[in-house]
Amino acid sequence: MKFTATTRSVQGSSASRRLRHAGRVPAIVYGGSAAPLNIEVDHNDIYHALRKEEFHASILQMEVDGGKAEQVLLRAVQWHPYKQQVLHIDFQRVDAKQALHTKVPLHFLNAEISPAVKINSAVITHVLTELEVTCLPAALPQFIEVDLSNLLAGASVHLADIKLPKGVTYVAHGGDANPVLASALVKGGGSASAEADGEETPAAE
Repeated sequence: MKFTATTRSVQGSSASRRLRHAGRVPAIVYGGSAAPLNIEVDHNDIYHALRKEEFHASILQMEVDGGKAEQVLLRAVQWHPYKQQVLHIDFQRVDAKQALHTKVPLHFLNAEISPAVKINSAVITHVLTELEVTCLPAALPQFIEVDLSNLLAGASVHLADIKLPKGVTYVAHGGDANPVLASALVKGGGSASAEADGEETPAAE
C-alpha cells in the first residue's frame, strides 16, 4: 500500500493540536541510517487506511513531499480515548537486508467443513489472531493461513500443525514454542471424548 506525507518542521503539543484541527495527523519515521523524520498525513486518508488489515501487516510505500517512495512499516497508532480520531503514528524504515520483527495476522480457513463443526456442532475458538515473527522484508507475508478442515471436536490446532511461509520464523514468548492457534469446543464446554466416556468437563472460563 502507498500513502503520502509531508515533512513537519514545527513540533510540540501546540503545533500538534493545530495540525489535528486542520485535519492532519502528526507522525514520525525512525530507524535505518537516517535521522528520525517528523511528518504529517491527512487524517481521513490515514483513518481509512488503518481500517485495512494490509496497512498493519505489510510493507508500506511512503512518499514524502512528492519524492521517491520509501519503504516503512507501521509500528504504533495513538487514538483519541473516545473519538474516532487518530492522534499520532509511528513508522519504521525498512532495510531490505535487515530482518524485521513484527506481527502477522492469522486467517482461519475451512472451519465450516471440519468434523468438529459438521459432526459435533463444535464452537471454534481462535486462541491467537496473530503471530509474532521475524523475517527479511522480502519474505514478510501479509497473513498466515490456518487450515481447520481436519479439526476434530475437543482438539486444537497448534503452530506445529501449520507450515510457515519460507523465510519466516516464529518468535516464541515465555518458552512456548508451539502455541495453540485454535480449538474446537463442544457446546456446553465438554470435549467429544469426555462426552463419549460419560464424563463432564468444566466449561471454559
